[in-house]
Amino acid sequence: MTRALYVILVCCSLLVNVAKAEIYELPPQGYDVIGAVSTIAARNEDTLVDIARRHGLGYQDIVRANPGINIWVPGEGTEVILPTQYVLPPGPRSGVVLNLAEYRLYYFPEVKEGEMAYVMTYPISIGRMDWETPLGKTSVISKVRNPSWYVPQSVLAEHEADGRPLPRIVPPGPDNPLGEYAMRLGLPGYLIHGTNRPAGVGMRVTHGCVRMFPEDIEFLFGKIDLNTAVRIINEPIKMGWSGNELVMEVHPVLEVVIPAVADEAIDEATDEATDENAEDVLDVVVEIKDPLTYVTEQFIETTAERPGQLDWDMVEQIVNRSEGIPTSVGQGIKNAATSAAFE
Repeated sequence: MTRALYVILVCCSLLVNVAKAEIYELPPQGYDVIGAVSTIAARNEDTLVDIARRHGLGYQDIVRANPGINIWVPGEGTEVILPTQYVLPPGPRSGVVLNLAEYRLYYFPEVKEGEMAYVMTYPISIGRMDWETPLGKTSVISKVRNPSWYVPQSVLAEHEADGRPLPRIVPPGPDNPLGEYAMRLGLPGYLIHGTNRPAGVGMRVTHGCVRMFPEDIEFLFGKIDLNTAVRIINEPIKMGWSGNELVMEVHPVLEVVIPAVADEAIDEATDEATDENAEDVLDVVVEIKDPLTYVTEQFIETTAERPGQLDWDMVEQIVNRSEGIPTSVGQGIKNAATSAAFE
């Protein structure tokens, strides 16, 4: 095989992967950062939303990373930052992790013997402020192609009040907001599904379910097995190691009342209808913490087994920007007895 042909084949393979999903090899121990930040020149016909979708990003991702650029008319040749670098979410690297504050899903496939460990990551939409997506642990309990949407009474009433009445059951097709694929969670009524309005991916626009780009859910649908664990978290600030550097990624704090659920998976409701909201999840008012409180919590967790120190001036700058781009904010301490959490 000639070198030119090899390069062509490799490039074609990469293009296929990019079109399907953002897939990264899991870094070795001591490294918690994947991907890289890059830039692209906008074309005359581009919107930031177009650019985001082509590069595995959602609305909030691209807008926060590019303040001052017109969302709908960035302009020919405008340099657009692609924030395609991520600090891995805290906690076990297994199953599906949904970080609501980040508007992002991570999937850690089970590692087979002799194979490399990978992580896939996708932008998502989450529940709006009056229909919050719940926190907790659950699992995928069913998978449906071309699902019907059984509209809950509360949503029917909302649409009726707005003068946009809905039928009780929306069949598969272009008018179905669930798209072509849906994965039902053990939380009654909550789904990870596609959408017929992809421009809204990366926003707070759902009735509590998690929406994905049609091409992303199609790819993920074929990868995730039934009973795959799903952990839903709300971590606006993530921190991890990149060699000897402490790296922090900051997103705005979600100021919401979040319905909390138990740590264990909830049994499936007896009603088999594909609902879009849960009626029986307990609403719990969650105290909105100061961002620096999140920083301290993440710092303590990140340095529990490996001491480090933070540059608090840099931390405050990054928190104020909240642009979602990982940045070095500290370093490890050699031969230190304790972390410098409160220096």
